[in-house]
Amino acid sequence: MEISFNITLLMVMTVICGISAQVLAAYLKVPAIVFLLLFGILAGPDCFGVLHPNLLGSGLEVMVSLCVALILFEGGLNLELRDLGKLSGSIRNLVTVGTLITLIGGGMAAHWLGEFPWPIAFLYASLVVVTGPTVIGPLLKQVSVDKQVAALLEAEGVLIDPVGAILAVLVLNIILNGNADLVVLFRDLIVRLFVGAVVGVAGGWLLGFILKRSQFLSEDLKNLVVLAGLWGFFGLAEEIRSESGLMATVVSGIVLRAAAVPEERLLRRFKGQLTVLAISMLFVLLAADLSLASVVALGWGSLFTVLALMWVVRPINVWLCTWNSGLNWRQKLFVCWVAPRGIVSASIASLFAILLTQRGINGGDSIKALVFLTIIMTVFVQGLTAGRMAQLLGITSKSATGAAIVGSNPLSRLIARLFQERGESVAIIDTNPEACAQAEREGLRVFLSSALDHSVLEEAGLESMGTFLAMTNNGEVNLVLAQRAAEEFAPPRVLAIFPKDPQAANTPANPTKINQAFVSDLSLKDWNEYLSDGEVKLGETELKTEGLQFQIAHLQALVKAGELVPLLLERQGYLQVVSATQIWQAGDRIIYLLYDPTPKLLKRLSGSSQSRLTLEKHQVVEEVPIPAAVLKQVLEEKSVIAKEKEILQPPVSR
Repeated sequence: MEISFNITLLMVMTVICGISAQVLAAYLKVPAIVFLLLFGILAGPDCFGVLHPNLLGSGLEVMVSLCVALILFEGGLNLELRDLGKLSGSIRNLVTVGTLITLIGGGMAAHWLGEFPWPIAFLYASLVVVTGPTVIGPLLKQVSVDKQVAALLEAEGVLIDPVGAILAVLVLNIILNGNADLVVLFRDLIVRLFVGAVVGVAGGWLLGFILKRSQFLSEDLKNLVVLAGLWGFFGLAEEIRSESGLMATVVSGIVLRAAAVPEERLLRRFKGQLTVLAISMLFVLLAADLSLASVVALGWGSLFTVLALMWVVRPINVWLCTWNSGLNWRQKLFVCWVAPRGIVSASIASLFAILLTQRGINGGDSIKALVFLTIIMTVFVQGLTAGRMAQLLGITSKSATGAAIVGSNPLSRLIARLFQERGESVAIIDTNPEACAQAEREGLRVFLSSALDHSVLEEAGLESMGTFLAMTNNGEVNLVLAQRAAEEFAPPRVLAIFPKDPQAANTPANPTKINQAFVSDLSLKDWNEYLSDGEVKLGETELKTEGLQFQIAHLQALVKAGELVPLLLERQGYLQVVSATQIWQAGDRIIYLLYDPTPKLLKRLSGSSQSRLTLEKHQVVEEVPIPAAVLKQVLEEKSVIAKEKEILQPPVSR
């Protein structure tokens, strides 16, 4: 009875430590694994002694197997194959040639620098060929790097895990059995991968078929069917051929994603929540099971081994595998820098340490300690500096340029020309042939099609653009288009002109990604007429530190009067569409349209037949007078505020 209570307490404390680490990491905006490792080590027997994973016995191995299967399935389910088209060659190289490079380079480093025997050195190298999706996924969500780089790192992390796990098992078998026949080794690797792939394809198709046909099942029950299914396929693959289960879970996730099942987004959310729980528990338990004395006993040679793996082997691997990828040197350098190891390395190392000790082979605890040292160093060094490195290299998603604009009208074409003048890629999409023809006459790239067509958005280049802007005459349609673009392409900035009605504004599944363009409740029809009639001026102003509040108040007063609409904002050299909730800062350069009917009157008086007024640029918006009605309203508001302050003044003591 006491043992069962201790195990219950162990699991309760593990969950509390894991979720606390996740919350703290989210608050501080750092990779969660940093605190998961820290909390696990502190709670382990070597520190406070709160957690004793040895109580689980072989149950820890069972937990590790099932949780890793869940994690890899979720990774395959989230893998977007469309993003991998241009990078397929590089990903193939990283999973095949890159694995071999890391195996050889890591083994040589462990032997020459860490002074490990050759068999143990290559066993260590086989354990660290993988880059953990459990670390890379959350890391990329926080850093928000260029989409190509993110897709490459995510795909490498997901696909290389089963390959690395099988390779590690084969190397262990060589050590235990003394069979070093490379032909047999390669054959066993291919057989296991093939068995896992076949089971995964069949399982993913079967799950997709069930989810599409079983309309009588509730969404919650469908999620549990998928959970039972993925563990079932994992067990089946393991029964057919040991160590092929991880490949089966990855492939089944990829196939299920390709099946486009109903409510796929809810399924991914459920699996994502389970994955967070699984990661939290596993990292805490495995870190608590680590002996700090064994890590310290490794010496400086092991530290140099890990540094060589990070800063010598990894760069050679990436530069060779991405030679003809089309990635620039900044993107390649970031991929070289980010290769944190994760739960697969930790779990398999813990298992191997037990097996080697049972067989009477020295080096089991040292292998586990060196693997955890690799995890700790890669996570802390690379994880904590990834954001700064991305900013220094200029590959954050915020730095993505270009715009895809839906709707060809005078205002959208003006914005497209402003982007084009900056040398940025821009595309206009519309279903109206006449409107598209007008955009072509103005030298813009046009697509005569619906923006709901995924292939058109892909051809327009939205996957590499920084902005998606929906500005047709129908606000509800704009909202739907923006939501679709945010879900399928996830550009850094998604904006739309939609009704001011708060119920309409909250219809997107993820409203935080979709911003209202320009100003709230913009009359697109009116401003298009002003542009067509030449009743506007194109202006720009730069916000200064001195008098910033006055400048902002003046601009907002003109916006409120309907005299001015801010279009674009240039900040730190990047041009972006202004949103209705934009917070302006000193140094911002704002490009705006100013309603000015005078040119139209002069045109009529002069008898000119010019149909379109050439837009002028002027610098100082503060010289534009605020309409009397708005000025009166502002003064009245200030007067009310002053009276309220006077009423609330505390009594003066005499």
